[in-house]
Amino acid sequence: MKTNYKQYGLYLVRWQLSTPILAVALMVLATTNKLVATIAANLVGGLIFFWVDKFIFTSPRLKAQWEIQDNIECCDCGKIARGYRLVKTANYDKSKVTPKFRCESCSQTKTQRLREQGIKV
Repeated sequence: MKTNYKQYGLYLVRWQLSTPILAVALMVLATTNKLVATIAANLVGGLIFFWVDKFIFTSPRLKAQWEIQDNIECCDCGKIARGYRLVKTANYDKSKVTPKFRCESCSQTKTQRLREQGIKV
C-alpha cells in the first residue's frame, strides 16, 4: 500500500487535536471514577473523530483517482496488459475525455512526467 503523506499528515494533526478535547472531557468528569471518566472521554473522542477519520481516509479530495482495466492495449507501446489511467487529482482532471490506458511500465513513466510538470500524483 502506497503511503499518502497528505492523509498521514492530516491524521497526525487530528491526533493532536484529540488531546485538548479529551482533556476537557476528563476535567468535566474529574469527580467520577477514573475508569468511568476515561471510558466516557474516549467515547466523546470516538463520537467526534470517527467522522474526521472517515473524511481523512475516504475523501476523494485527498487522493488521486485512478481507473484500472484488464486486457487493454497500451496507448504508448501497444502492449496488451492491465491498464492504468489517472482520472483526477488536485490539479489534473481527465474525467471528461476519452480514456487513454497505459501498461504498468508506461503508466509509471507518464506518472513521473506528470510529477515533473507539477501535477500531484
